[in-house]
Amino acid sequence: MKLNSIIVEDEETSREILKNYLKKYCPNVSVLGEASNVDEALVLIRNNELDLVFLDVEMPYGNAFDLLEKVGDINFETIFVTAYNHYAIEALNAHASYYLMKPISIDELIKAVDYVVEIKSKEDALQDQVLVPKTNSVNGKITIPQQDGFEVLETANILYCKADDNYTEIYLNNSKKKLVSKTLKYFEEALVESGFARVHKSFLVNVNEVIKYKKGKGGHVVLSNGKEIIVSASKKADLLSYFK
Repeated sequence: MKLNSIIVEDEETSREILKNYLKKYCPNVSVLGEASNVDEALVLIRNNELDLVFLDVEMPYGNAFDLLEKVGDINFETIFVTAYNHYAIEALNAHASYYLMKPISIDELIKAVDYVVEIKSKEDALQDQVLVPKTNSVNGKITIPQQDGFEVLETANILYCKADDNYTEIYLNNSKKKLVSKTLKYFEEALVESGFARVHKSFLVNVNEVIKYKKGKGGHVVLSNGKEIIVSASKKADLLSYFK
């Protein structure tokens, strides 16, 4: 698992040592930037999607705990790197993933990174369970994943879905469009019990929004917003079965 990280440390030599150790022994850790004080660290944290922050405790213009307090809602893991062991309890209270003592032990560094990978893997597995697009036949809703969580849509508000390689464009009856990093097949399975029909390799339509069918080898359907969508010959019978 790749981890995007930054190093927050006021001593340049210490930053270089840690960066070189990571490059050689933890190649899955990508260092996106370095900061020598709280202000510089805040800029990096706010401008990057981070998985991990290596954090010295004592810095100019404040310490590690001041930084974490200013960040507020923390969505990354922290590994404290310090020469002082008396901050361990505070680090634990700040939900640190690991506490490394200087000089850095390579074995301990590898262990710390592996522990963060384990934490992130468990979080991702749990998130995948929650963010799988799924419907509830009772309330007619579907969840779609987003970078910062998930959005809930009323299935009745979906007009149709269109394939876009490994993405799906979801078109709503308020003229809005959602782009989701899941295949159309994925949504076909998620919406199968909610009155959606696959009418073409690229289209999944809400049958309740179909207002007209035009004859042809496969034909076309017209939706309530006027959108006309081709029906492939192999999908024609499945579509028409909804209207028998």
